[in-house]
Amino acid sequence: MKIKEIVEMSTDELLTKKRDLRQESLHLRLQQQSGQLEQPSRLRLLRRDVARIETVLSKRAKEAK
Repeated sequence: MKIKEIVEMSTDELLTKKRDLRQESLHLRLQQQSGQLEQPSRLRLLRRDVARIETVLSKRAKEAK
């Protein structure tokens, strides 16, 4: 997910997306532990997407003050 796409999303959409990505990350980590994970690089991408979303959310919170 590109940063441009994230910035264009509303705050509610970002919170929902963040929750979904964290849940997917949990499932992938469980697959990794059981040795069934086919794409280990997906975990890294999810972690980065969550970080991008959190960055945009914190920036918006600072601007609102």
